[in-house]
Formats: sequence, structure tokens, C-alpha cells
Amino acid sequence: MTPSTTLEKTPTTPDFAAIKHKQQATWSSGDYAVVGTTLQIVGETLAEAVDLRAGERVLDVAAGNGNATLAAARRFARVTSTDYAPTLLDKGRARAAAEGLDVTFQTADAEALPFEDDSFDAVLSTFGVMFAPDHATSARELLRVTRPGGRIGLANWTPESFIGRLFKLIGSHVAPPAGLKSPALWGSEAHLRTLFAQDAAPLRCERRNFNFRYASPAHWIEVFRTYYGPTHKAFAALDANGQHALTRDLTALLEQANVGGANSMVVPSEYLEVVITKRG
Repeated sequence: MTPSTTLEKTPTTPDFAAIKHKQQATWSSGDYAVVGTTLQIVGETLAEAVDLRAGERVLDVAAGNGNATLAAARRFARVTSTDYAPTLLDKGRARAAAEGLDVTFQTADAEALPFEDDSFDAVLSTFGVMFAPDHATSARELLRVTRPGGRIGLANWTPESFIGRLFKLIGSHVAPPAGLKSPALWGSEAHLRTLFAQDAAPLRCERRNFNFRYASPAHWIEVFRTYYGPTHKAFAALDANGQHALTRDLTALLEQANVGGANSMVVPSEYLEVVITKRG
């Protein structure tokens, strides 16, 4: 084996700290709440899947603008909402205040949750923890803060979904960090079993669809380019020719996925709804 061959086969170790710093800037850019609020139905559905009860201690991890947070609080749970982007928590805080919901908001990293072991009856995350760069560490933290017999409820885009394809497309225009695992792996039952099976009862998974409803592909691109952090940052990283190429490819993807007809846009995106019970 030649030295060059050896180097080629050496796996790249991601710089998780640097990646996380960039991610924080990405999710703080634009205004995720404009897109995030359209996903509220996912938080409501997940709260029902986990069977939340009044008075339970609930943690929302990587809560964004608070969809699962609000769903849990509406069911009279005692909710702590966390994210590593304070600007996103501010959006959730405003939403909770508008509804008169009592929620604790706290800046926190999904890979180092500042809570004692076995602190919560239920831990939730909708399209949030899946974006943490270190999958194994995030999964261990979710399990650690869940009490024995408690539940972890997740909603994760699948690799085959529209959003999974979107991230692959963006990655073909703006390369992701070397060695980083795809967030969409959290939408794979096999991957989740490797992360959770040792400390949890069998996973209960259900494939669902969320429908992105916009006036047209051009309207979707305008909204996501302006407000959705990953798309916003991708366009900002490209020159005029690159932006044109990304727009062209996004339009093709949206038109291919659209089931809404010529005068509207309805694009289903599959996600995996997951309920994990921690062993007692």
C-alpha cells in the first residue's frame, strides 16, 4: 500500500466545534420563524404520538421557534424550550406570550444539555436535533435527561424526502463540511436503532408527510432564499452565476415534486415520526 493510498483511506474527522459555530450563524440568519410556523401541525401530531399528559415535565431540544414547545404547553405540560440560537428562542418566547402559555426558555446545546440525568418525562424535537453534527453524542444526551420509562419523540426528514433531496442539491452547489454525516440519517430507522437501541425499548416509527404549500416554485424559492437559514446562506456563498444555477436546479426539483397543479404548489415531504421509550 502506497503512502498516498493510505492517506486516501484515512477518514476525515469533522471539527464539530467549528461546524456548530457555522450552524449557529446559519440558523440565526434570515428568519426561520417565517418557515417554521408553517410546520406547527408536526408538533401537534408528535405531542399526540408521545401521549403527553398534563403536568409532565417536557423538554424541547433544538426547539427553533417552538412548534413542539407550544404543542406541549397547550396540553398543560411543564415545558422547557431550548435551542443554541437565542434569536430562535426569542420567536418561541413571543409566540408563547401571545397565547398566555407558561414556558421556560433556555439557551442550550443539544450535544451538552445543561440538565440532570432523568430530569424529564418526555423529550421532543421536531426537525431540530437531527441537525446537530455529532449524532451519537446528541442521542446520548436525549436519553440521559429522559427518566426511565419516559419517552423521546422525534420528527426527522427522511433521506428520500423532498427536504432530503433539497439538502443533497444544496450540497452539490455548496459543499458541506468534510466527514459530516447527513442530518437526514435521523430519518432512517436503521440509523436510529444504532443510536438508541442499546438503552431504549423498540422504536415506534411512522412515516408521515408534511405538505409545503406555496403559490408557485418561484414563491417557495423567494421565501426560502430570504428566510430559511441553510438556503439563505447557500445563495449568499455563490456568485451570480452560481445563484442562477442553484435557482434553476431548485425550480426543477420543485416542479418535479409538485402535486398541486399548474396554478399552485403543493410539495409533500416525508418525515419519520419516532417514539422511543427509555428502559426502566
